[in-house]
Amino acid sequence: MADQAEDERLKALDARIAAAKAAVAGPRRAQTDGHKQAQLAWRMVIELVAGLGIGFGIGYGLDTLLGTLPIFLVLFIFAGLAAGVKTMLRSASEAQSRIDAGQDQTKAAPAADEKED
Repeated sequence: MADQAEDERLKALDARIAAAKAAVAGPRRAQTDGHKQAQLAWRMVIELVAGLGIGFGIGYGLDTLLGTLPIFLVLFIFAGLAAGVKTMLRSASEAQSRIDAGQDQTKAAPAADEKED
């Protein structure tokens, strides 16, 4: 009799623990997704600024060496901007492909279950 009462008490405790874990797991996932999006946004901004900075450095260096101050500076700033935008677009397409792959997996799982029935 004592064993049965203790088993019921442990089952109730397991149920409460599972309910508490489920309540906590929901917001963390949403918060993690938000962090991933912010990380992607910062990565894209840094890529753009790095492209501009490298273009500025190369252009200014060439202009200083050759004595033609504004020409190469302007050209390489535009080249750096183009490289930064290209890198940003590549990062965005990688992120989109990951999102599409995740959606395809979630859509494919129920379809596979329906085929088994």
